[in-house]
Amino acid sequence: MTTNQRDIRSVVIGIDIGGTNTKFGLVDKEGNCLAEASMPTHAEQEINQYLPRLYENIDILRNQMTVPVDIKGIGIGVPNGNYYTGTVDDAANINWGKMVPLAYLVQEHYKIPAFITNDANAAAIGEMLFGVAQGMKNFIIITLGTGLGSGLVANGQLIYGHDGFAGELGHVIVDPNGRFHGNSNQGVLEAYVSATGIKRTAFELMATMIEPSPLRDIAYNQMNASMITDAALKGDAIGIAAFEYTGKLLGMKLADAVAHTSPEAIVLFGGLTKAGKYLLEPTRKYMESFLFPIYRNKVKLLLSGLEGKNAAVLGASALIWSELEKKGEVK
Repeated sequence: MTTNQRDIRSVVIGIDIGGTNTKFGLVDKEGNCLAEASMPTHAEQEINQYLPRLYENIDILRNQMTVPVDIKGIGIGVPNGNYYTGTVDDAANINWGKMVPLAYLVQEHYKIPAFITNDANAAAIGEMLFGVAQGMKNFIIITLGTGLGSGLVANGQLIYGHDGFAGELGHVIVDPNGRFHGNSNQGVLEAYVSATGIKRTAFELMATMIEPSPLRDIAYNQMNASMITDAALKGDAIGIAAFEYTGKLLGMKLADAVAHTSPEAIVLFGGLTKAGKYLLEPTRKYMESFLFPIYRNKVKLLLSGLEGKNAAVLGASALIWSELEKKGEVK
């Protein structure tokens, strides 16, 4: 007995590769995620160690499906993913080297089309199609994870620039004499406004503030951003001060970004947003104070509307659905 062709669901695989975790899902054309899973990225591994693990985990997910699916293509969001070339070029938080032909490698393995873009650009597409940016033609998304990513949308189109790398707001300079940060420049925004950055901030504050805090009992290598978030939500002075400082620097640089694209809204996405008002309020306050007056009180600062969903996975899937439509491979 054969499966009725009409019972087969057409899906794509959306993959979001972060410095800490890789998330992936099977997504239909309407943006329904039929199944999803995740695995540790292990950013210290080389690409030839990472990909076999990814393939194995995707195959496990596919085999768990209770309905037959036809996988049409694969979309990938990854730090420093170049939409034009299909390569990952010297990603700051992943040890893959100077230029990895990721789209080609994945396409060759699965024998179906594969396209990549920056992970934050993928999140922007997901937000535009399914989140709070629906109907917006001009907005910025900021992803706050292991690093800081950003996607710029103007006139309804993602801005890629001439080389595919437009919109790297995490690497604008906050302080030229500031913190060193991986293979980026000294004093970049990501060194302060990110999961890794706020941990460094918390330890600097504990050296200058005298207030008691449970954070003082945690060793540096054991602390993570979620602990600082939890502390702030419980009224801890160190945790609140860490988010105040983080929001100040983020707000200052968002004011610069507004001057470039004049967005309707800026959408914040990622783990640090779980701090809620402790991140939003200082970010909004300092952004407004640093804005050129003609922009003040015009730009909405929003949290991602994809609560309970994964914007980057949905965005990566939207990327490949769009490419398939351009090629006339789906209706």
